[in-house]
Amino acid sequence: MKLEGIHHVTCITGDAPANVDFYTGVLGLRLVKKSVNQDDPTVYHLFYADEKGSPGADITFFEYPGAGRGRAGAGFVHTVVWRVASGEALDFWASRLGVEREGDTVRFADPEGLQHELVVAHVPDEPLIAEHPEIPAALALQGFEGVRAYARDPESRTGPFLDALDFERKDGATWEARGESRGGWIEYETAPEEPGIPGAGTVHHVAWASTMEEHEAWQRRVAEAGGRPTPVIDRFWFHSIYFREPSGVLFEIATLGPGFSTDEDPAHLGEALILPPDFEHLRSEVEPLLTKLPNPRENWTRA
Repeated sequence: MKLEGIHHVTCITGDAPANVDFYTGVLGLRLVKKSVNQDDPTVYHLFYADEKGSPGADITFFEYPGAGRGRAGAGFVHTVVWRVASGEALDFWASRLGVEREGDTVRFADPEGLQHELVVAHVPDEPLIAEHPEIPAALALQGFEGVRAYARDPESRTGPFLDALDFERKDGATWEARGESRGGWIEYETAPEEPGIPGAGTVHHVAWASTMEEHEAWQRRVAEAGGRPTPVIDRFWFHSIYFREPSGVLFEIATLGPGFSTDEDPAHLGEALILPPDFEHLRSEVEPLLTKLPNPRENWTRA
């Protein structure tokens, strides 16, 4: 029983329109679902991914309008690492983002300070690519490579826990979850002295992927490893359990289905506000509270 790499990474924004503009307009991802935070349906939950809305390429955001900048500290993921195909792609992105290429890496931040890295993929995993009129497919982002987190003493605290979940120890303080089709890793770095502050530009949690058939077994396995997992929660597009690993990073294990096309035409993902069936009765109350957002593909001119 193996986790299939990273399913999604969920973050916080204080400005949904600027967030949509950056992640779709600049990074070239597709807005694949426009919904609400199911634990607080008064705020958006926006999902960006490849063309199909695949796990492994899905970065999501809760919008708390006007939220102040946060600060990553111990127990926070602080950097999202993406795959690209080549050194040519790194050069393209360095130019597009207005930053310098640093060897085999391009580093940049989104408008609220969330850190990202681009690295050349050296894995057999399927590239997960979104269409964009300004970004050739050969140069596009290809999904997640891993995440970097801050921790204190991950060797003795978190290491044994991840070992029990069958993560594979890599170089340094890095552990990889690799299944039959995908892999992804988390690397721990020494935490700064200042405590972390949740807010805009910070990561809320990282989710790892499992099959639907193995999901309840993962809930038991986390508990047996000493974690305190939630019950399985039906998020409609996937099922989830949540727990904190010993260094404090909030983990989720999310299923590889049913997927975002369950309730929306694949050709029109992300265009309308979609509420899971259990939340549809709240539409008249929550829709007026949400920031108005354009369809980022409405005025596309394809090359």
